[in-house]
Amino acid sequence: MAKRKRLSPATLTDAPLETKAALGWVGYSARRPPIADVTGDAAEHSAFEEVAGELQRARAEGRMVLSLPLEAIDATHLVRDRVALAPDEMAVLQDSLRARGQQIPIEVLDLGQGRYGLISGWRRLTALQALSEETGEDRFKTIHAFLRQPQDVGAAYLAMVEENEIRADLSFYERARIAVQAARTGVFPDTHSAVQSLFSAARAPKRSKIMTFTHLVEHLDADLRFPAAIPEKVGLALVSALQGGGRFRAHLIKALRGAAPQDAAAERKVLDAALKAGRVAPSKHVEEVLPGVTLEAGRGRVVLAGANVTPALLADLRHWLTQRQC
Repeated sequence: MAKRKRLSPATLTDAPLETKAALGWVGYSARRPPIADVTGDAAEHSAFEEVAGELQRARAEGRMVLSLPLEAIDATHLVRDRVALAPDEMAVLQDSLRARGQQIPIEVLDLGQGRYGLISGWRRLTALQALSEETGEDRFKTIHAFLRQPQDVGAAYLAMVEENEIRADLSFYERARIAVQAARTGVFPDTHSAVQSLFSAARAPKRSKIMTFTHLVEHLDADLRFPAAIPEKVGLALVSALQGGGRFRAHLIKALRGAAPQDAAAERKVLDAALKAGRVAPSKHVEEVLPGVTLEAGRGRVVLAGANVTPALLADLRHWLTQRQC
């Protein structure tokens, strides 16, 4: 009878057991099955791409507030419609920024290479620049901004004008100046088109007055120091005097340069004196009825003036008057 072989008792070793538990499928191990790893990583990557894409879209569509260094903003990218900012207005704005920080972002467009062109928010940018220089504090070295993508430069000018029409009390001169500058830089074919496009939301009488003030800008912008303070009636009277021919413009420029006024009140005295010497009283009924043609109506008289009062226009007017008699 064969002898049975005695089996040795089992001993524990350091070698890992080849079991499902050892692979982490069951038991206390925290490791997931390989297929779960792949699925989870793919889901996380997809979620990350979705969030990143939404952030990029929000930035491009102007729904994200960016924090940009002040030195990255080009305030001269567009010709500004603000001629000057009163010191008291600037002081109030700076006090607000000190106390509450910037509440309303500016609007910029991406110029590339880390540079941004200012569309709207010139006052906020100017105030923050002054505070940064004054205090040196880090909180005043950046500015909150929305990134815009205007379809063309004309749309950028329109955005600036609309923002200032809502937030700032612009003078007729400031409105006229931006139209003149936009036409000069080729954004619009001519000044009349600039006024009609930039101030399309304004009523026709207001656009007419802005157009009249463009003549003041074209003739006196280099010599006026405080043009934003010129009242509407005085501005219209000056335009009427300028279009009346003679030596009025030359005499006025000489008077302005000789006086070198240091404030708006002093400059107003020079303007009033020139109008009085030229025997031109402020008119309440001067308006531009056609590009380059102004109409001044008074009791028993109508005066047409301007560069486009041509023989052809006069012939048409005579014909129209003749037809009215029939």
